[in-house]
Amino acid sequence: MDKNELTRRQLLATASLGTIAAVSPNIPAYANITKKAAKLAILGGEPVRKNKTWPRWPYWDDNVVDSVVKTTKSRIWCRIQSKSGTVPTFEKKFAQMIGAKFCVATGSGTQALHTCVEALGIGAGDEVITSPYTDPGTIASILAARALPVLADLDRESYQLDPEDVERRITENTKAIMPVHMMGQPCNMEAICQIAKKHNLKVIEDACQAHLAEYQGKKPGTIGDLGCFSFQSSKTIACGEGGAIVGNDEELMDKCYTVHNHGTSRRGRTEVAGPKYRMNEFEAAVLLGQLSGVQERFARRNKNAAYLTSRLKDIPGIVPQKLYEGTTSGSFYIYATTYRKEHFNGADRSKFLKVMSAEGVSLSPYIRQGLHKEPWIDHILTQKVYKKMFSEKRLQRYREENQCPNCDKVCQEMAMIWASGPLLGTKEDMANIADAIEKVYENRDKLNSI
Repeated sequence: MDKNELTRRQLLATASLGTIAAVSPNIPAYANITKKAAKLAILGGEPVRKNKTWPRWPYWDDNVVDSVVKTTKSRIWCRIQSKSGTVPTFEKKFAQMIGAKFCVATGSGTQALHTCVEALGIGAGDEVITSPYTDPGTIASILAARALPVLADLDRESYQLDPEDVERRITENTKAIMPVHMMGQPCNMEAICQIAKKHNLKVIEDACQAHLAEYQGKKPGTIGDLGCFSFQSSKTIACGEGGAIVGNDEELMDKCYTVHNHGTSRRGRTEVAGPKYRMNEFEAAVLLGQLSGVQERFARRNKNAAYLTSRLKDIPGIVPQKLYEGTTSGSFYIYATTYRKEHFNGADRSKFLKVMSAEGVSLSPYIRQGLHKEPWIDHILTQKVYKKMFSEKRLQRYREENQCPNCDKVCQEMAMIWASGPLLGTKEDMANIADAIEKVYENRDKLNSI
């Protein structure tokens, strides 16, 4: 067994700690930030973390290899060859794990999202409200249907969609809201679902980063009308590429199957226009081979995140991501914090990150700039389909209103850890991160001279 795997006893101990909200406030800080600062490594001092590595990602073990070999030898390499192949088997197990009745596996998270858009009948002339702070795959799923992605601003502290700004951007063309559970933490789904119900809108959850998180007793992906996941190699459940749609409405999920299967239904009739988005058997084999340890790795990330948050809460200027009330666990695809330079003698984030790297702990920005500032907008506004389906007045207003100042601030202030592998480390690893941040904070008066 990998040394980073939890034992059964450790898992039970983790579970007894309860929720993140319950754990974090009760773990004392282990370092005294008033002590005399050690010399920064970048100035010749000893680094906090030296010659150490983080747990590598993506995860694999002999079970994964055996699963792929078994699939190879079976010669069942496509899901349509067998109703009991690796893809149908994975769909059943993943639906059960997430708490949904049905699952349709796809070739990527983007494919899953686009399938949902098509299955809900959203297309040219329609609008979908989503986040500017996300992977381009989110808006690609809307653009592929020739609908208009409308970008709402963020809650600056949670990095998630601001429900109030979502509601402000609803028009007569709006058909759905696509909230994105950024960093693997749940959005304010209570408020978003209330808005959707009020305006008769569908909710497609982009839970591509949020495997197994929990919000008000439900897992992201099971709260809206449909939920989508990614299994790209950096995700906390990974197979290189791959995605999944989950839902509880059998008729709607059957439409998703038909769309993703080039428009051909389970009944063998070609019924609608649709792409070919089927997950292949080898991707499912990789996923099935790792499912037995997924819950243990999930528990370890949450335990380490709770400890890290407890250490950082007393350091001014480093603010962990806000979690909404009812969030009892997170996927922790990314452990995200806000860097407030006013607490670090006004030093730019780039200097803070450079000094942290010298201490052996690499933090980084995440998204350089929001999607509201990328050139795709200029591109689509010149396309005939958008000019035909939307009035000149609407497209002009779309351009003028495409402002997301809170997203801009988040992009400028983010300091995060890629958590899929590193957050599987030891308590000492987590202490290294906190110790390095404390050390830099204590030496904040020297940052502007670097």
